[in-house]
Amino acid sequence: MQELQVKGKKAKDICIHLLRASSKMKDEVLCVSAKNLRKYNDEIIKENEKDIKAAISAGIKGALIDRLSLTRERISLIAEGLEQIASLEDPIGEVESMWKRPNGLIIGKKRVPIGVIGIIYEARPNVTADVFGLCIKTGNAAILRGGKEAFNSNKAIVNILRESLSSCGLPTDALQLVEDTSRESALAMMKLNEYLDILIPRGGAGLIKTVVENSTVPVIETGIGNCHIFIDESADASMAEKIIINAKTQRPGVCNAAESLLIHSAIAAKYLPGICGALRDKGVEIRGDEKVCSIISFAKPATEEDWFTEFLDLIISVKIVDSVDEAIVHINKYGSKHSESIITENYTNSQKFLEEIDAAAVYVNASTRFTDGFMFGFGAEIGISTQKLHARGPMGLKELTTSKYIIYGSGQIRN
Repeated sequence: MQELQVKGKKAKDICIHLLRASSKMKDEVLCVSAKNLRKYNDEIIKENEKDIKAAISAGIKGALIDRLSLTRERISLIAEGLEQIASLEDPIGEVESMWKRPNGLIIGKKRVPIGVIGIIYEARPNVTADVFGLCIKTGNAAILRGGKEAFNSNKAIVNILRESLSSCGLPTDALQLVEDTSRESALAMMKLNEYLDILIPRGGAGLIKTVVENSTVPVIETGIGNCHIFIDESADASMAEKIIINAKTQRPGVCNAAESLLIHSAIAAKYLPGICGALRDKGVEIRGDEKVCSIISFAKPATEEDWFTEFLDLIISVKIVDSVDEAIVHINKYGSKHSESIITENYTNSQKFLEEIDAAAVYVNASTRFTDGFMFGFGAEIGISTQKLHARGPMGLKELTTSKYIIYGSGQIRN
C-alpha cells in the first residue's frame, strides 16, 4: 500500500534526527504539546463529537462510547501525562553496565531507541497522545493506524502534536497517522518489515488475534483484560464491596476493569447479596454459577464462555469457590494474564495469590483499575503487555528501548 510505504520511509529517514535530539529538546516538545492540547481542546472535542455521532448511528453504545469520548477533563489528563513523561529521566544513552576484559577491551551496554514503532488501535483517541509522548521521549518514530470510529479525533490530536514538533525544531514525521482505516491498510502495516521495527496492537481480542497471527513484523502483544477480583473468607466486607464496585463500574469499557468476581463459600451467603445488590444498582448484570443463582434471585446462569469473556460492559460473571487454591486454578485457567486481585486479611493467602497467579499485575486489597502507566508513575503507557518476552505489564519508557554493546579497544585483535 503506497501510503504506508511513503510514511514508513519518512519515519525511517528521520530516526537519526530523533537520536540526535537532546533530552531538553524532547522535554520541550512534550510540554509544548501538553499546552497545545489544552489550548485547542474545544477543537478536539468538536471533532470527537463527529466520531461519537457516527458511532451511535452505527449502533455502538455503552462502554464503547465512553472509551471513545473525550472531555475537557480527559484531555487535561492526557496533557498531564505528557508533562509527567517530560519530568521523567531520559533512558536513552544510559550505560547500564561496563566492564573490562583481560585483553583490555572495555565493554558497555547502552540503552538506545528501538527505531520505528507501529501501533494499530481501535476507538481509543487517548492512545494517540500517549504513544507520541513515550516515543518522542525515547527517540522513536511512530506510525499510528487508528480505527475509523475515532478517525476525526485522532487526526485533530495528531495535527496539534505535529505542529508542536515543528515549533520545537523536530521533524513532524516523527508522528504520522495512517489515513486509510480499511482492513487492508491494517494488514499491509503488519507486513511493513522494511520500515517498522516493532508493531503493537491496542484493542479487543479480535484485533490482537489478527495482528499476532498475520504480522511478519515483530509484535508486542497487549492482551485483553479478563480481570478477576477474589474475595477471600477473611476479607473486610466493606472494603471488598468498594473495590469490586470500582473495578467493575468506574470505567467498564477498559482493559483493567474487573470482568469476574470469585468469592469464598464460607462468606458467600452473607456478603454476596449486598455486593450483587450494589452492582445491580450500578446497572451491572450478574451471571453466576449454580450456587450464586441459588443465593441471588436476579442472577442469570453463567455459561462456560462467560468465564473466558472480556465483557467491556456492565456485565460480570460470579463464582463461589471453596479455597484460595480453587480461586487460583480458576483464574489461571480463564484469565488473560492481565490483572488479578485478592481481597483478604490473611497474609499467607495474599502471598500465595501473589506468587501463584500468572498475570502481569497481581494486587492485594486494591482495584485492578490501577494497572495503567499513568497510575504506575510512568506518565503514560503504550499498552499493557500480557506476554513475557521483552516487556510485561504497563509499558513505559524503558520498554520502548533496546540495547547495544559499545566496545572500546586499543588495537586488540583476536588470535
